[in-house]
Amino acid sequence: MCGLTGVIAAASAGDLQRDVRRMCEAIAHRGPDDAGEWVDESAGVALGFRRLAVIDRSAAGHQPMASASGRYVATLNGEIYNFERLRGELPPISYRGHSDTEVMVAAFDAWGVEQAVERFNGMFSIAIWDRERRRLHLVRDRMGVKPLYYGFTGGFAGGFAGGAFVFASELKAIRQHPLFVPRIDRGAVRLYLRFLYVPAPFSIFEGIHKAMPGTVVTFDPSTRSISTHVYASARTAASAGTASRFTGSEADAERELESLLRDSVRLRMVADVPVGVFLSGGIDSSLVAALMQEECASPIRTFTIGFRDSAFDESPFARRVAQHLGTNHTEALISEQEALEVIPRLPDIYDEPFADVSQIPTYLVAKMARSQVTVTLSGDGGDELFGGYDRYLLSRRLANVRRWLPPLIGRSMSALSRRGWDRLFVRRDRQRVEKIARVLQSPDDDAAYFELLSHSHDELVIDAPRAEVPAMLQSEWPPLQHPIERMMLFDQISYLPDDILTKVDRATMAVSLEAREPLLDPRIVELAWRLPPSMKFRGGQGKYILRRILRRHVPEALTDRPKMGFGVPLAAWLRGPLRAWAGALLDPDAIRQHGLLDPEPIRLRWEEHLSGRSDWKFYLWGVLMLQLWLARWDDPPKTR
Repeated sequence: MCGLTGVIAAASAGDLQRDVRRMCEAIAHRGPDDAGEWVDESAGVALGFRRLAVIDRSAAGHQPMASASGRYVATLNGEIYNFERLRGELPPISYRGHSDTEVMVAAFDAWGVEQAVERFNGMFSIAIWDRERRRLHLVRDRMGVKPLYYGFTGGFAGGFAGGAFVFASELKAIRQHPLFVPRIDRGAVRLYLRFLYVPAPFSIFEGIHKAMPGTVVTFDPSTRSISTHVYASARTAASAGTASRFTGSEADAERELESLLRDSVRLRMVADVPVGVFLSGGIDSSLVAALMQEECASPIRTFTIGFRDSAFDESPFARRVAQHLGTNHTEALISEQEALEVIPRLPDIYDEPFADVSQIPTYLVAKMARSQVTVTLSGDGGDELFGGYDRYLLSRRLANVRRWLPPLIGRSMSALSRRGWDRLFVRRDRQRVEKIARVLQSPDDDAAYFELLSHSHDELVIDAPRAEVPAMLQSEWPPLQHPIERMMLFDQISYLPDDILTKVDRATMAVSLEAREPLLDPRIVELAWRLPPSMKFRGGQGKYILRRILRRHVPEALTDRPKMGFGVPLAAWLRGPLRAWAGALLDPDAIRQHGLLDPEPIRLRWEEHLSGRSDWKFYLWGVLMLQLWLARWDDPPKTR
């Protein structure tokens, strides 16, 4: 829901309003229903907002919104689901309407910013100007569902120096500020090519950061200082949960988790607009749809898309679940041409390089759903919370191999792979062979998992500083004993917010659709960490407890199938309909044009992929999304 922007600068009221309005217009897709600005020239502050009206669609929900005391002026991107419960806990005041935003600013008046956000159950990014203390607070929700960027313009480092402090829901809004100078962070590009997303707190631009999930970032204009308060974190939840394990029976755990899931779904159904569900026919989305349908007297709306290639088509599974639940189901088989037509739009949708190829079907299903609803629920988060990824079990199998494999053999395999001799034995999946070779020579389980997640180790970025994300993300790592729980924690810290939730937020907001994630309710996150590993993965499968609960609502035969993901036939597309387009972007001269990447390793892998000797689809897609982004956004700065 919605998009926010803002500026703090030494400028006139007219300039502040003009700049924040231009920033807002860049993210109008996030909020097509209303727009607003608030300016305080004496403080040099401007807040901007674009509204997707979901709760209290009247003028009483207009933002930016001031608290009753007048101390706080705030904008809210997202939803605070427990706002009705909070209203009952707050001192009585006269409310103008019934929006969650009005309850939010009342909570700031009553409890202060940091204490209030600790009580919020929701997905949100919030900007709050404290008129009394003359400070800006930027808040991001616990799991990082909603985005929030901030930083300085004008090549600024440590002071205004003719620049400004800016913040926004998307980078394209920050780019609209007349003093913003886009300088690509080569270290961030290096990390992107490794993970296929830019991990927080980095962004693709120097001087612009992503707020970390569960933080309050405070900017004091008088001292030009930024401080951060962590009010919640995945590390804390993991540490607290594993230190206080659930001691009841499996039946007790199932009852408690299902009760929380029901309440979470119920809270996320609150809206003054139509609500639906993304349904893949897998464990997570089927469970969300089943619980939602039980809350409704009439059929809920469910949505899925499929492809004509059966290896990538989940629509038959979703259809069977929808028929069993009795939903009002909409599905569409997307043609290859429809999918390919999305690709040129990706740099505008995602703002910075992003290469999870399921971004294409995610956008298409969001576009289809928006024709009928304004809000959708999804099953995102189930894999990270309950051990659902196949790579968790694969990592354990490789760890067992690594323990008896002499180090010399592991190093020899890696050396053979680097020299390309593995081609004598493996024709089509050399990328996987290289990855497994690196995993097998890793010094420990954590390093092995990071290798499993990595897509590129080439030194492709020219003059890039070395930035080892694993070391950064492992700082203050809780003492988790189970190796799969350690993998799950890393995914909750980085992969979930920076890949999965980023993908869904940008795809849905591009079509003015709000997505809500019931499985990421903080109470469910808390309980998931308390559950022993045996309730999450058993018998070579993850999500054991979710499967048990789902069986009460959907026959096991309808959902018991190998995990498919939400993919597309990318390898074949690159050799077929995308060959000319990809070849132009991967041409060495086109790569040299930006002075960012070394074209030679890319050329070799492109030729190998085209010949069919190896499958480099993910490696190449990462480079292609960077090249496409550079073609769209690598331009000179604007002037006022």
